[in-house]
Amino acid sequence: MEFRVLKYFLAIAKEENMSRAAEILHITQPTLSKQIKDLEEELGKKLFKRSNYSMHLTAEGQILYKRAIDIVSLADETVDELKSMTEPTGGNVNIGAAESDSIKYLARIIKQLQEESAGITVNIYSGDSEMVEYKLDRGQLDFAVVVREFDVNKYSFLKLPYTDKFGLITRRDNPLAKKKQITADDLIETNEPLIVSRQSLHYDFQKWCGERVEKLNIVATGDIPFNLSLLAKEGVGSLLCFDKIINTGTESQLVYVPLFPLLESPMFIIWKKGMELTPPAKKLMDRFRFLAL
Repeated sequence: MEFRVLKYFLAIAKEENMSRAAEILHITQPTLSKQIKDLEEELGKKLFKRSNYSMHLTAEGQILYKRAIDIVSLADETVDELKSMTEPTGGNVNIGAAESDSIKYLARIIKQLQEESAGITVNIYSGDSEMVEYKLDRGQLDFAVVVREFDVNKYSFLKLPYTDKFGLITRRDNPLAKKKQITADDLIETNEPLIVSRQSLHYDFQKWCGERVEKLNIVATGDIPFNLSLLAKEGVGSLLCFDKIINTGTESQLVYVPLFPLLESPMFIIWKKGMELTPPAKKLMDRFRFLAL
């Protein structure tokens, strides 16, 4: 399977039309059609469902599409990384980042670096720690900012002097909104419908309330706090979340109430052991070292 043909495959999948894809790729339609036919024969699978005017991915095509996106992306990032090795004043830095108010400190350091070194582009990939570590392991990130424990045998790390505090984000008309702090008993005794991130449910809240986590009334889970906050606004439930990443100001329908006992999450920068950082990534990392605990 040739890399070039994977790009052809992705172009057809995006355009859903052989003629448009051929035009974008600057090749003839018969040539493109033959390349895709040869790919299907090589794999022994039909990748597209064809009609007179459009082409749609089959189930097998969807599997290849997901893998091809990763392969092409990794190849492009590798080319950029190699270029940055010979162009130390510029280049890309790929960073994975958990959803956290503390990312503002990362933003300030990025701004300083870009003011001092022209041509540096920073690419931020948001997600939970599991997704970020997946990309790190495959060389798709230079380093990552995480807010939970990790495998110290696999990753080098810096601990930063910042923490995030968990609390309950709930509608102002909820009786729990009037409390000074929220305990696990408050949530269990009222059978409060709760919305949580999948990662926090199995890690942070297990630490906070132990075996009683099974008694919490979880009605929704997800990965992106903003999306989960929309569920809270509509009254689906109350969101257990970090402070300051959801608007709970006086004009908001939502309020933030801290948890008791206090539940905090530390912040780390991690990178794969033995991995050589690119010059721009090293410059950014040097600034973080001054902040590390």
